[in-house]
Amino acid sequence: MLKSYICDKLRRMAFAKTEEFSVKDNKIAVYAKALSHPARVAIIKMLLNRKTCVCGDIVDELPLSQSTVSQHLKELKSAGLIQGEIDGARICYCINPEEWGKAKSYFLDLLNVDFQSTKKCC
Repeated sequence: MLKSYICDKLRRMAFAKTEEFSVKDNKIAVYAKALSHPARVAIIKMLLNRKTCVCGDIVDELPLSQSTVSQHLKELKSAGLIQGEIDGARICYCINPEEWGKAKSYFLDLLNVDFQSTKKCC
């Protein structure tokens, strides 16, 4: 009973914390998490250079197993950065242009803020 109460309290605390931040800040965090692995960055770069891409092509170009590539694709799709279309027995992946535009805009807004320090740090 106590364990259940503590787990429920922790879940609500974790959920409540994200609610304290703006939708934009939460989306930046989702995009950053999705891009936080070099394999996912490589997949994004590959898809940006092509109109569409079949999963098998991605597996052929990365030093990873099919199941590992599928997990990375799932993370990117979950964040909305890519989309997949079933084509027979294969799934063709491509960049989700609307979500990619948002991600690009959000990151540019964040990274274009000029840092002006008035004192030495640490």
